[in-house]
Amino acid sequence: MKKIDSAASRPVAALGVSGTRALLGFVGLMYYLSHYGDRSYLFGPGADSVLPHHLFLDQIREKGSFSLYAWSTSEVWFEAVFHLGVLAALAVTVGVGGRAVLAVHGILIWSLYERQSAFLDGGDNLAQLVIPMLLLTNCYQNFSFSSGVADRVIGRLPESVRSLGVPLHNLGVVAIAVQMCLVYVVSGLYKVQGDVWQDGTALFYIMRVPEFELPGVSNLVYNNDVLVFLGTYSTTLFLVYFPMGILVPALRPWTAAASIAFHVSIGVFMGLTAFALTMIACDLIFLSSALSRARRMARTIGKRRTREQPGSIPTVTDQDAPESDTPDRVPVPQAAR
Repeated sequence: MKKIDSAASRPVAALGVSGTRALLGFVGLMYYLSHYGDRSYLFGPGADSVLPHHLFLDQIREKGSFSLYAWSTSEVWFEAVFHLGVLAALAVTVGVGGRAVLAVHGILIWSLYERQSAFLDGGDNLAQLVIPMLLLTNCYQNFSFSSGVADRVIGRLPESVRSLGVPLHNLGVVAIAVQMCLVYVVSGLYKVQGDVWQDGTALFYIMRVPEFELPGVSNLVYNNDVLVFLGTYSTTLFLVYFPMGILVPALRPWTAAASIAFHVSIGVFMGLTAFALTMIACDLIFLSSALSRARRMARTIGKRRTREQPGSIPTVTDQDAPESDTPDRVPVPQAAR
């Protein structure tokens, strides 16, 4: 019972999940901006677009999906929806608007992905799964600007409703963590079944694909037998045993850091930047405690240097107040005594 009460009263990974929200918003914003100049050709309703509007409608009906870009063939409508998506992605990145804007961003980025799926690299699938989970969390506690409107609205809700805030937050964090473990394990088990992964040569073939090759660097890797062998087997082992590293608290930050390094290498060597950043964004929930400690340490060092400067006047803000990963404004239900 004590563990259940603790899980229901103390939000977890508050700093990390805020970083997840900000980085996912940034990935969406970069997707909009990187295609901004060619938006009409790539996503527009005109007859000269890559995917004509009537073929796009056929795809939507076949998949049983939806997209705001399918509602009209008007250029005005297209421009309005596209630019609203840019603004929503920017707002999510900087932390403006709260969960309502995050939900709008999720709908708009889904609509854009559905409009032209040929440019996607896999990170979009994870983002579309994680954004609804983020809506359960208090992902605007950090790295955001608050107008106070949400706090006033929440303050008027019944206590029984407000007390659900922390359990729902923790449920969202756990859902993201489980989703990440499934992504890694399924990917690892899929690789284990392949012959090139079993004989340790998969990295050689992957890095020779023209679309994924980094000129002048990739050849240094795939021409080295030791690097190919170690890279292939270490990738498979890491993916399969990722959940074990996450479940052990002492190994969790190291596992998450290794995952981030792994995806940085994918972004650099294979050019899958959006995919790599999306995976890194979700890995941040496992680094929340480590990030909180690093932030406290940085602030402590900064305060000490401020005190050591000649003529500095100590104030109340110079006190080394303890900092927690728990949001102060989230109502905490009291356990029954």
